[in-house]
Amino acid sequence: MNGEATVIYSLDMDVYPGDFVYIVGKVGTGKTSIIRTIIAENQLSKGEGIVCGYSLNGIKGKDIPYLRRKMGVVFQDFQLLMDRSVEDNLSFVLKATGWKEEDKISERIEQVLKAVGMTMKAHKMPYQLSGGEQQRIAIARALLNDPQVIIADEPTGNLDNETADGILQLLTRINIEKGTAIVMVTHNRQIFEKYPGRVMVCRDETCKEQQPDEIIDLEITI
Repeated sequence: MNGEATVIYSLDMDVYPGDFVYIVGKVGTGKTSIIRTIIAENQLSKGEGIVCGYSLNGIKGKDIPYLRRKMGVVFQDFQLLMDRSVEDNLSFVLKATGWKEEDKISERIEQVLKAVGMTMKAHKMPYQLSGGEQQRIAIARALLNDPQVIIADEPTGNLDNETADGILQLLTRINIEKGTAIVMVTHNRQIFEKYPGRVMVCRDETCKEQQPDEIIDLEITI
């Protein structure tokens, strides 16, 4: 799997409904490249990949938006539209994915904001919110189309430990209550030790599931 150059030559990963999967490893070992390949931003150059019923092998550009509607994606830097309110951010996504009836749009926005504990923030602008609140809105956005899986790329990377803990509690609750699979990139050992899940380890151009008693080295080497 690659962008301009192949960085992962061996990956064997199955994700099922209700799974919580971490992708961990040192900087530069291909964690984000895996995420970009899953959402069809990077090309899968060899092997076989099926995501939400779509084959990544030669997927057509016109099919990529339909693939992404079946996933919710959460980024480290939130990627909210700063020139419009929380409600308008969410409305924009729904309309872009085919929702047309205003009453149903409003109802769905209320549902996802309630799910992330942000009902009272609907009319706020993103810059009026804390980092943790912005990430909760980003998670609400990921939930809009009732995804089969949430893909989260370092969603706590810009947050302090206490706020990050709240985000993990939220993702864990969504995972348990809705059965939504979570695939999360993180470099934070405390997170995947406190909130257990399957752990995929990137190293030496491979990504393999952690073995029992395996010690994961996340130290940065210079």
